[in-house]
Amino acid sequence: MTINETRHDWSINEIAALLDQPFNDLLFRAQSVHRAHFDPNRVQVSTLLSIKTGACPEDCGYCSQSATNDTGLERERLLPVEEVLEAAQAAKDNGSTRFCMGAAWRNPTDRNLDQVIEMIEGVSNLGMETCVTLGMLTDSQALRLAAAGLDYYNHNLDTSPEFYGQVITTRTFQDRLETLDHVRRAGIRMCSGGILGMGESRRDRASMLSQLANLPRHPESVPINLLVQVEGTPLFGADALDPFEFVRTIAVARILMPGSYVRLSAGRSDMSDELQALCFLAGANSIFYGERLLTTPNAETDHDERLFERLGLSFETVDTAERSAPGPCTRQAV
Repeated sequence: MTINETRHDWSINEIAALLDQPFNDLLFRAQSVHRAHFDPNRVQVSTLLSIKTGACPEDCGYCSQSATNDTGLERERLLPVEEVLEAAQAAKDNGSTRFCMGAAWRNPTDRNLDQVIEMIEGVSNLGMETCVTLGMLTDSQALRLAAAGLDYYNHNLDTSPEFYGQVITTRTFQDRLETLDHVRRAGIRMCSGGILGMGESRRDRASMLSQLANLPRHPESVPINLLVQVEGTPLFGADALDPFEFVRTIAVARILMPGSYVRLSAGRSDMSDELQALCFLAGANSIFYGERLLTTPNAETDHDERLFERLGLSFETVDTAERSAPGPCTRQAV
C-alpha cells in the first residue's frame, strides 16, 4: 500500500498486524501518510457544548448522563437558543472553527429537532462549521438536518461489534450503523470514532477500526477518545490503558483513513504534554478546545496554547470553499 492509497477492504488481521508493528516503524508510517494528506503542523479545533444534559435512557457504561448511572448529575432542559449562540461566539473568539452541540437523548423528537435546527442556523451564520450529536436518527430527520445546513453529525461506534454488548445493552451496534447510513444518505459529513480503555482487547480496537475504515466513505472526522472514568458508572475503576496503546491506535487510524481528521478527543485533561505530542506525531490533527466537554473536564485553553507554541503547531482556519461543497460528509466526550 502506498501512502496515497485509500482502501475500504481492510481485514481485522491486517489491522491487528499494524497495531503489532514496532512502535517507531508504526509512527514513521503514520507520519508519512499524514504528511501526504495534511499540513503536519496545523490542527483543526472544535468546541463542544452540552445543549441538553442528563436523564438519557441509554445504559452506556461510560456515561455520566445515563439515567441508569448514579453519578449525581442534575438533569437540565434544552438550553435556550440565545445561550447556545453566545457560547458559540465565545468559542469562535477563542479560535474554534467548529461548534459541536450534544444532547442526551436516545433519539430526538421532531419538536426537539425544530429547536436544534434554529441553533444550527444561528451557529452557521456566525461563520462556524456546525456539528450535533443527538442519538439515533431516522432518515427523514437526517434529511431535515441536511436541509438546515448541518455540516457534521457525530455518532460514535464506541467499540467493536464483539465487545459492544459489554458496554451498552439498550441499543445495538447495528442501530449505530443505521444512523450513520441515514446521515450519509442525507449528504451530511460524518464524525464517528470510538472510546479506548473500557476493557477491550487490542483485537477489539482493530475490529472497531475495521468498521470505520471499511465504510463506503470514510468518516471526515474520527474522534479517538480515552475513557474518562466517572464515579457512579460501571466502568469507573477500569484498568488504565497503556498510553503507547492509545498512540498506536491513533497511528493506525491515520493509516487506514488517510484523508480523515483524526481527533484527539476525550481524556486529554489526563494526558501529559509528551503523550499529546506523540499523538500529533502519530497523525492526530484535531482537538476539542475549551475547558469542558459535555459534562467532564477538558484541557485548559491556556495550557493548549502554550503546548501548541512549544510544538510549533497552529490552529487551522475554516475553509469556506470546502465547507460549502456538496456531498456526504464528543460520544464519549461525556
